[in-house]
Amino acid sequence: MSRCDFKLSSFLRIFCTLLAALGLAACGKKQQKMNPMAMMMMQAVPVQAVAAVASDVPLDISAVGNVEAISSVDVKSRVAGMILKVNFQEGQNVEKGQLLFEIDPEPLQRQIAEIQADLTKDAALEQQARANVQKDEAMLKQTQAAAQRGLALAKDGIFSKEQTEQVVATNESQVATLNSDKAAVESAVASAKADRARLAQTELQLTYTKIAAPISGRAGAINVRAGNLVQDNGSTLVTILQMSPIYVSFGVPEQLLPEVRKYNEEHPLLVEATSEDQKPATGTLRFIDNTVDTTTGTIKLKAEFPNTDHKLWPGEFVNVQARLSLERNRIVVPSSSVETGPQGKYVWVMNRNNDTVAMRPVVVLRNYHRSADVEEAVIGQGLQPGEMVISQGQMRLMPGAKVKLLKPNTQLGEAGSGGNS
Repeated sequence: MSRCDFKLSSFLRIFCTLLAALGLAACGKKQQKMNPMAMMMMQAVPVQAVAAVASDVPLDISAVGNVEAISSVDVKSRVAGMILKVNFQEGQNVEKGQLLFEIDPEPLQRQIAEIQADLTKDAALEQQARANVQKDEAMLKQTQAAAQRGLALAKDGIFSKEQTEQVVATNESQVATLNSDKAAVESAVASAKADRARLAQTELQLTYTKIAAPISGRAGAINVRAGNLVQDNGSTLVTILQMSPIYVSFGVPEQLLPEVRKYNEEHPLLVEATSEDQKPATGTLRFIDNTVDTTTGTIKLKAEFPNTDHKLWPGEFVNVQARLSLERNRIVVPSSSVETGPQGKYVWVMNRNNDTVAMRPVVVLRNYHRSADVEEAVIGQGLQPGEMVISQGQMRLMPGAKVKLLKPNTQLGEAGSGGNS
């Protein structure tokens, strides 16, 4: 090899070495630049997933309701007097017709005694007036006969004019006396009739001295005690609320009114009311208001509950749920698996063949609570039964990312202890 060839060979080796170094440097920079993305694509993200299932989903409406008594009666006295006895305890359950209060009957009893005496007097006056009428009728016969004889004798010239006028005047006077005594009879009869009416009224008022419960229900606070004076139709003595059955009133958006009316016409709409720490009570829709509240955009409904156990209490607030219908074979997933992006709702769906995930747009019809702690989303479009949907760990996902399923009871912070499903 010549010296010239040796120099050329050395130059080529150095040139190749530089090219290799530059290539390695460029590859290192490219690898360093792609490292976060590649690392994320290559590392399996720990997640939890559930299968989309087809289920029968109830179409319910939920609201906050208020318990109302169907009947509420303010008990008042219909006569004035002094309270003698209070025959019940406040807060007690009372039955219709049960004696509650007794008012002193003595003043009315005295009035009855006076009226009865007046009736006896009326009867005596009527009897005397009728006796006078009988006597006047007998006297009238005599005076009429005397007047006829006097007129006949006057024609014959036997009776003077003065004598004839006297017997005629006596007859007319007797007629007036008879009419007066007949009027006395009518007056005595009318007086007796008025006294009998007063007696009936007073006896009726006497019955009002015993105040009974007009309805069955629960008595509230007693506002009077024995010895207190009360006026007729005065202040309320006690308020009674009907406890069984009972109403729960609630409002629903006006948009739901057509469906409520539709399902209620098919069969009585069942309504559940739940108060704190109590089992749900079931009632039936009884009332739909005739107008929509323009301030709230809701319409008032009332459901009737048997409430035989008196769990529902007037005035309390309860959670109300009414079932309109049961939708068959709806796709449901946990509502926590549904996310919202610029294009709308979507879920992460797992490919079981290669353990990668993809974004899937979905149409969510509504959410509903299967139980107190479980809320599910009803999917109208986008999913099929059996597809695996990521329910936890979505924040670290991107399309095509690999995932590692954790056991259902494993927290995401404990991914190192979880295994593949």
